[in-house]
Amino acid sequence: MDRSVRTVLSIALIALVLGGCGTTPKPPKAPETSSPAHGAMTAGIDSDQALQPAPWENPTSPIYRRVIYFGYDRSDIPSEYVPLLRTHADWLARHPDNRVTIEGHTDERGTREYNLALGDQRANAVRRFLIAEGVREAQLDTLSYGEEKPSSPGQGESSWSRNRRAELDYQGG
Repeated sequence: MDRSVRTVLSIALIALVLGGCGTTPKPPKAPETSSPAHGAMTAGIDSDQALQPAPWENPTSPIYRRVIYFGYDRSDIPSEYVPLLRTHADWLARHPDNRVTIEGHTDERGTREYNLALGDQRANAVRRFLIAEGVREAQLDTLSYGEEKPSSPGQGESSWSRNRRAELDYQGG
């Protein structure tokens, strides 16, 4: 094959490859649904609202942060978490159909029985705070996991400090 034929074939191949990369395929369209004006309702929620995450799952929501950390062997709520808990209390008071289970956790130090009791104390401290801020008792449940569900496995203070916590687990209304 002579040199000029190879040059022409190389240029044609390059043009073919570059020409094929010029556009990106469009993603398939979502199936059409009727608009709220045309009666598309799901249990009282229009289709746009049904696609939205629950407030506690939405990073832009004020109740997205749901973990309160405690000091070693402590169940009193640290002052830095008071504004966060007040935000949760306000939201729950305005949404009485929602419920929360407050889960108490500990680090691995201590006996199983001691850690279950301390997890219970942490969960109940958060519960009492929320009730004092106007949340109905019927909206709140508590549960202690003790050391059974660490959020940070491992040994040492960096792991232990993340395991000493209470978590707010929302259930929709």
